[in-house]
Amino acid sequence: MASVIVRNLIREEKILVDDKTKLIDEIINLIQEEFIKEDQLDQEVREILSKHMEKIRRENIEYQTMFRMIKTKLAKERNIVL
Repeated sequence: MASVIVRNLIREEKILVDDKTKLIDEIINLIQEEFIKEDQLDQEVREILSKHMEKIRRENIEYQTMFRMIKTKLAKERNIVL
């Protein structure tokens, strides 16, 4: 994916690059960091929901809906792009 991004940006003359390989590596690292942030966010949401499982069951709240709502809210608060 990173190489496609770089190739397209170069082809469209959006960027000039001295070291294409270095730029691709940097993009790969950024993408991996974002996946890690999202995984950590998912884990935090699961922990929050696990503390409220009894209420979720008792009030017949859909788990996936709550998961998405909490995840979206936390991502927005933390400036994490989903």
